[in-house]
Amino acid sequence: VASAASVFDDEDTFKILIATDIHLGYLEKDAIRGNDTYTTLDEILQCAKQNEVDFILLGGDLFHDNKPSRQCLHKCLTMLRKYCMGDSPVRFEILSDQKVNFNTTQFPWVNYQDENLNISIPVFSIHGNHDDPTGAEGLCALDLLSASGLVNHFGHSHSVEKIEISPILIQKGITKLALYGLGSIPDERLYRMFVNKQVSMLRPKEDQDGWFNLFTIHQNRSKHGPTNYIPEQFLDDFLDLVVWGHEHECLIKPTLNEQQLFYVSQPGSSVATSLSPGEATKKKIGLLRVKGRKMKLQEIPLKTVRQFFIEDVVLADHQDCFTPDTPHVTKKVEDYCFAKVTEMLDEAERERLGCRLTPEKPLIRLRVDYSGGFEAFNTSRFSQKFVDRVANPKDIIHFIRRREQKEIKDESSIDYGKLFKPTAVEGLRVEDLVKQYFEAAEQKVQLSLLTEQGMGKAIQEFVDKDEKEAIEELITYQLQKTQLHLQSRGVTTEQDIDAEVRLFRDSKKNTAEEEKDIQEAMNRAKAHRLERGDGDFADQDVSDVNMDSDEGSVPVAAPTRGRGRGSRGRGGRGRAEVRAIKRSSKAGRGRSQKSSTTSQSRSIFQGRGM
Repeated sequence: VASAASVFDDEDTFKILIATDIHLGYLEKDAIRGNDTYTTLDEILQCAKQNEVDFILLGGDLFHDNKPSRQCLHKCLTMLRKYCMGDSPVRFEILSDQKVNFNTTQFPWVNYQDENLNISIPVFSIHGNHDDPTGAEGLCALDLLSASGLVNHFGHSHSVEKIEISPILIQKGITKLALYGLGSIPDERLYRMFVNKQVSMLRPKEDQDGWFNLFTIHQNRSKHGPTNYIPEQFLDDFLDLVVWGHEHECLIKPTLNEQQLFYVSQPGSSVATSLSPGEATKKKIGLLRVKGRKMKLQEIPLKTVRQFFIEDVVLADHQDCFTPDTPHVTKKVEDYCFAKVTEMLDEAERERLGCRLTPEKPLIRLRVDYSGGFEAFNTSRFSQKFVDRVANPKDIIHFIRRREQKEIKDESSIDYGKLFKPTAVEGLRVEDLVKQYFEAAEQKVQLSLLTEQGMGKAIQEFVDKDEKEAIEELITYQLQKTQLHLQSRGVTTEQDIDAEVRLFRDSKKNTAEEEKDIQEAMNRAKAHRLERGDGDFADQDVSDVNMDSDEGSVPVAAPTRGRGRGSRGRGGRGRAEVRAIKRSSKAGRGRSQKSSTTSQSRSIFQGRGM
């Protein structure tokens, strides 16, 4: 990392503004925090224009929702047009094949070279896990910005079997920059592909040592499970700098990986999307200067970000003030918490002095550990005391209770349901909860037809992206494939069917075929939604919809489907599916019989002329 500023800021120096995880549109309907993300994006773009950067590099999650609202898209387009279009010349050229670099658009060239556009600051962005491509077309919100000519979307891999990351080769004066990007991919799948040597990074044919290699990635960096992250050691050692998105804690100062000998910069998010310690670090963006093979990263604190203070209190550590046996102990605890919150508000006020751009009301979170016999007080009543002073009055206090660690001697007596039950689910993903449930569940409620990964993905689509038919469509699709498999194998007896179904299911676990099946089922779910007239980027507030209602959501000719969230059962679906196959086998080749599930199953011999 270069230390002398004198070698920079000339015609051979790239000036790049880097930012990740802007989460545009987060809580946009909130009366207090609704404009936070828009205000901060405006500051980021304004900073880019003031510093006369060559381009902006975004590391994913520009949008918080996979289907951003009309208001969100309008504000984003307006700001990009305001700051990124103009007469200022672009002083670098692209040497690589742009049809390979920008393969998600019908205009496969960088936007500033489009004769119909007048771009002064190009924006290059990969997609994140919040705004990832979905549907049969594999489109995301970034593709709308790309089609409009305001953003250059790159790093989209279309294959689930092999990933080749081809760099955008850029030159400015004597400096040559190879820009690599990889949009968000499920961590377990990408981890497996790295292990199986299915990920490769292409390099320029000529003068490989003369390029500065910059890589942008959007994955878990910290370890959330055995394979639910991407170790830095997986990345190629020829890289010079990795800009790591997805992680919200701001660790923007480049740190050297001692094994691979490249630097990693983690800019973090520009808005707090959860009240966790990682979000409390001061939010920053970076101004990266690159000349030859040298670089310098200037940290730029964001002034429009809402302040966030978090503190932990363990009541058992304050025996001098109160104990569980103290008279009126709950009132004393509440008074103590009131004093703590007041202190945090006073600190926020002192920090905000002289900075008129910082929002007036801060975010406050006090995590109270009331283990050891203490009782929780009424948080709603407590919050009313600060309703005019904080931005999050409804969730200032978060009570937690530590589980006692007991030595377990007999594995057969373990109650895994209690062992895995969390006191709080902050930061846990839907698919993680599904996986944990089936790992701890008894054998009689295990899935027999679907895999845990498939069910987890379907539930994630249902919860995160409101794909109401994702679960049912996955079941229907796998049921059809299993019936065809049993028919081709000539299996007829109930015992053989049960064994063959399990073998067929296990043979596809953690394979590319499983990924394709899941994606195909999700595409079918989206196709059904589009047939009903639901758009890709709906502007409807989900909280205003009765999710348990069928009214107006299913065509008249469609079979009856259970739509309630509770109708899916807690994992017992798998056995019901296999029983449906058995019954349809016994019912005869020409008959169709309705199963006990919400889907309609057919005979395994249907459709083959037998």
